[in-house]
Amino acid sequence: MRRLASRRTDMTDREKTTGAPRMMQGNEACVEGALAAGVRFFAGYPITPSSEIMELMAERLPRLGGAFIQMEDEIAAMGAVIGASLVGRKAMTATSGPGFSLKQENLGYASMTEIPCVVVNVQRGGPSTGLPTMPSQGDVMQARWGTHGDHPIVVIVPSSVRETFDLTVRSVNLSERLRVPVVLLLDEIVGHVSEKVLLPDSKALEILERPRPNVPPDEFIPYPHTESDIPPMADFGSGYRYHVTGLCRDETGFPTMDRVEIDRVLRRINRKIERYRAEIIEIEELEMAGARVAVFAYGSTARSARQAVLMARKGGMPVGLLRPRVLWPFPDKEVRAFAERVDAIIVAEMNLGQMVREVERAACEKVEIISMTRVDGEPFRPHEILDQISEVL
Repeated sequence: MRRLASRRTDMTDREKTTGAPRMMQGNEACVEGALAAGVRFFAGYPITPSSEIMELMAERLPRLGGAFIQMEDEIAAMGAVIGASLVGRKAMTATSGPGFSLKQENLGYASMTEIPCVVVNVQRGGPSTGLPTMPSQGDVMQARWGTHGDHPIVVIVPSSVRETFDLTVRSVNLSERLRVPVVLLLDEIVGHVSEKVLLPDSKALEILERPRPNVPPDEFIPYPHTESDIPPMADFGSGYRYHVTGLCRDETGFPTMDRVEIDRVLRRINRKIERYRAEIIEIEELEMAGARVAVFAYGSTARSARQAVLMARKGGMPVGLLRPRVLWPFPDKEVRAFAERVDAIIVAEMNLGQMVREVERAACEKVEIISMTRVDGEPFRPHEILDQISEVL
């Protein structure tokens, strides 16, 4: 497998762009990114605040030779996406909290069977039907551990409209190359905020494809233990016939009770995430030079945290921002390195502290960890984070 580019960027990065600036929402940018990455199948069910993604896919996909289908529920939508991926289409679905819960069983099936697909979750307040029109970041643990068993998955979280485009492309690329489901976690603010963006020249985009077999059908083995840990994937209907099951299987794809083979399969499908971790992880630093305090924030909360950090720096306070664009696999090594450089890390998130425990675990008690939480449906304001920074310093 060709190595994927590892990136640590800052907020001033700009890619080559073309055309005129456009005003668009994050949900619109998600559609543009998916289409640019080659997604040609979408199955979904309407749910606030993600419905614009489905509506735009219904309009755009048929014009590009793709297929759109509204299913009877989120369970069926996830199943349809898996089926489309098996026949070789890049496939995606989009939902929000309650619908994301319904997708978990089939998401686990895709993880076990190594079927590429992208699931967009535009988070809203919960639990249950909760706050359908208000932002939240309460699904970050569910995104990693929502289905049962040890399973491979990648979770990516943008914080702006342009970044939603970029990271949608990246989600599709990672899913296809690694043969894993990728969850793109937006939240209501990122999904609905309108910003002026310049989309990149489509010719400048790197679009990746899943590994396909280079042997004839009669020599094909669907799940070989390859050196890359990523087996080639043949399209259903292309002459290759093989068995796909959620049961633990051997290299032929058929169920097995061989303990040695079971161990090999489960370790391999999970190992590939750790093996390519350096290429998957993406974290941004802002004003970290000389910082004594770091703010750890993601998604829309990072927007307020960024402003708070810039305000603090203007006031002479030594503070910086750590913003992961990939939440899972969690950037343990990077956070640990940051913990050795500062006196405290403030973790701001719109939940009751789902990621702060991960920061604490990664920091290994090297630094004070301060949790800022909010679950009232309102976002953090920059001054609130600035006040917390002032208290620490």
